[in-house]
Amino acid sequence: MGNKHRVVILGGGFGGLYAAQALKRAPADVTLIDRRNFHLFQPLLYQVATGSLSPGEVAAPIRSVLSKQKNTQVLLGNVTDVDPGAKRIFLRDGGILEYDSLIVATGSRSSYFGHDEWHTWAPPLKTVEDATTIRHKILIAFEAAERTTDPVERNAWLTFVIVGAGPTGVELAGALGEIAHHTLKGDFRSIRPSDAKIIVLDAGPRLLPSYPETLSAHAVDSLRKLGAEVRTGLLVTHVDANGVATKTQEGTEDHIASHTVIWAAGVAVSEFGKQLATRTGAPTDKSGRIIVRPDLSVPNYPDIFVVGDLAYIPDQQGKPLPGVAQVAMQTGSYAARTIAARLKGGRKQKPFHYFNKGDLAVIGRFAAVANVFGFHLFGFPAWFVWLFIHLLYIVEFQSRVVVLIQWGFLYLTYNRGAMLITGSAATKSVKATAPLPAEDEV
Repeated sequence: MGNKHRVVILGGGFGGLYAAQALKRAPADVTLIDRRNFHLFQPLLYQVATGSLSPGEVAAPIRSVLSKQKNTQVLLGNVTDVDPGAKRIFLRDGGILEYDSLIVATGSRSSYFGHDEWHTWAPPLKTVEDATTIRHKILIAFEAAERTTDPVERNAWLTFVIVGAGPTGVELAGALGEIAHHTLKGDFRSIRPSDAKIIVLDAGPRLLPSYPETLSAHAVDSLRKLGAEVRTGLLVTHVDANGVATKTQEGTEDHIASHTVIWAAGVAVSEFGKQLATRTGAPTDKSGRIIVRPDLSVPNYPDIFVVGDLAYIPDQQGKPLPGVAQVAMQTGSYAARTIAARLKGGRKQKPFHYFNKGDLAVIGRFAAVANVFGFHLFGFPAWFVWLFIHLLYIVEFQSRVVVLIQWGFLYLTYNRGAMLITGSAATKSVKATAPLPAEDEV
């Protein structure tokens, strides 16, 4: 790395990766820092959680992706603090890096609305570890139901509760329905997996609230065909080993007995995002997102850009842009182009404008809903669009080929090749009906 303008990018998700790629020909030295050495294609993480894909098929080493960019260096590290006056960032291991321009793409984490203790019993779906934990919990639930003779306990094991009726919750519910009704059909002797209850809970009035109502209705119908039930207008008041307590807006309380709860509701900013807001005095919204200027820079700090989930960016109607991959990609690329334009002394960039390419959610085999350029699609056409778009945006070509083969196998046979229970970590957050065998006893 030479003495050129130093651009530091924090985070190797969609925002950070697209920012780095957009700086490929810029007269700058680029350093991308992430606490993981891989880029995760998060829209397909639910398929890892439900055994359709393995973690390596939805992730790509960041160094490999950026290996041909000679002006870009990739570092493994956890950034904990920033000094915007001195233009320095600080790593957890004591390392210090200086920058001329900083792009913050540290993303978001799951929010339990002040009840972080629920995490033990209701894991989120944000990381590869989350996905494998959920996969373990799902498979162990069927195994435990097979072993118990208590009908009440068996019902609790065969009840799966998903908190959150956004795209992640819907896609998880659809995949669970296929597992129960097709993948595991005939695999057990004491239970029928199709007896499983799949319940999607949400405090809002309907499923997929950001989608048109007609598509929400189609999604509900598709889930019902897979045996999933949608319950809206319910606030979660407690989660533990025995299930979920809920309350309606009118105050009616209920309890759902379940040993398998998955959290797909609520997001909060990263810890570094909080620190950045404190150090810069930047305004934030109620969830902690930094309210950026029209060029995505932090107020009073034109050299610091915030992109992706961490940025509060209003759309043309004044509503904040959602925390989806498309927003991260476009904001990351825009911030990088702005820096490149400044370095070349070109014209000032126009304010960031989000181009909404549409919303997609897959529910099952040949079933999906899509709002693309104002066209409302459902069923096979929406599923085909979903398939094409997701294959297009997977980072590495090799991964696209593997995923396409896996999907072809899945949709022809319903067989999921990654439904493995590995290690002992999966048993730590479930209440077994009898001692599970030690690893060396299997």
